[in-house]
Amino acid sequence: MRVKDVLSSKGSDAVHVIAPDATVSDLMDRLADLNVGALIVSTDGSEVLGIVSERDIVRKLRGAENARDVAVSAIMTTDVRTCSPEDSFGGLMAIMTEHRVRHVPVLEDGRLVGVLSIGDAVKHRMEQLEFERDQLNSYVAGG
Repeated sequence: MRVKDVLSSKGSDAVHVIAPDATVSDLMDRLADLNVGALIVSTDGSEVLGIVSERDIVRKLRGAENARDVAVSAIMTTDVRTCSPEDSFGGLMAIMTEHRVRHVPVLEDGRLVGVLSIGDAVKHRMEQLEFERDQLNSYVAGG
């Protein structure tokens, strides 16, 4: 199983980005409107400058004055863990577990082609397990 299989099973290839000069106020509105937990920081939609999540807002703006006016670039994570469409699903899960990240951008030839969340990975794994269960039940039933 490859990352590209998980990407194709998502049902949407939308990648949500935000500009580095956007404000935290813009960020919060966009996260809420899209009902997502993180956005890729990019000026052109294909190059990853960083990633910004709800965690970044909480951890980096706690106690800050005028927090809503701070630029996304000031709170984004720049050490972004990425994967490629050809990477194994197990490798994706290892990245998420070892680095304690919930969102992993997918890059192909250095260009952003998708983002996978921990929710996407868990959903995909559950579908795999259900398929295996059904196959075993069919086998045991003699079908």
